Amino acid sequence: MTGGDGRIDRAWADSLPPERAWKGLKGRSRRAVAAEQDRAAGGLDRRWVDLDGGRQARASVELKLLPKTRRLRAYLRWSDRGRSPSRYLGEVGEASRALNLAEGWRLAREKGLLAPPAPVPGSWAKSRSVRMSMQGNKGRDTEPERQLRSILFRSGLRYRVNTRPLEKLRRTADVVFPGARIAVFVDGCYWHGCPEHYRPARENQQFWRTKIDGNKARDTETDQLLAEGGWQSIRVWEHEEPHTAALRVIAAVRATRVRPHKNSPSGRSRHAPP
Repeated sequence: MTGGDGRIDRAWADSLPPERAWKGLKGRSRRAVAAEQDRAAGGLDRRWVDLDGGRQARASVELKLLPKTRRLRAYLRWSDRGRSPSRYLGEVGEASRALNLAEGWRLAREKGLLAPPAPVPGSWAKSRSVRMSMQGNKGRDTEPERQLRSILFRSGLRYRVNTRPLEKLRRTADVVFPGARIAVFVDGCYWHGCPEHYRPARENQQFWRTKIDGNKARDTETDQLLAEGGWQSIRVWEHEEPHTAALRVIAAVRATRVRPHKNSPSGRSRHAPP
């Protein structure tokens, strides 16, 4: 962990750091890996490096464990015409991989290794990567949603996808359990202002601050309206480990099956067999 004087806390000197501090989850898609880097860097627009000839490349931060020293090192890597150059950034010592990646990006900025891409002529976007991000932003069937749904389906649960929990409420949930009256929302870390990974935009700051604050207010209002309609909302951040998030949803759905019906004099569950 970085101290106030910029030195690394040597707490791991006598033991290896935990795997959660540096190791990524197995089986992740390329999209999930890219999203992790975007979050750590503070956005897609903050991952560019300058190359020769006015070219640019999108970089990534790599965490590497040195077993002999029991230290974690961060490197900046990118691709350039079949080669994979890298620059050593420094030692990192945070408790989680997400924080160590973020520290690596901070070191890259501090060393002046990053550069914003050129603006796109005739576009409202301040940069080419911002435009790419907006064009590629999916409103449904994102990778975190698909992973969560897959685990829920394999657990035996059945649900509706991208539908309104309440017909009169013109808002959809990502996964809906009508019988249990549970609506699940998988929220993107940037668009919904994740307290752990959200980083303010450097360009057009007021516009994006208003946008994110509006999304957060809408989320709160949606949860309140659903609660008033007898529904339970479950919010899942895109950075959450899918199996952990799925366990929360499964537990909530199964809890409704053993909840006594308020009109039942015998106190039997509305869903459980007699």
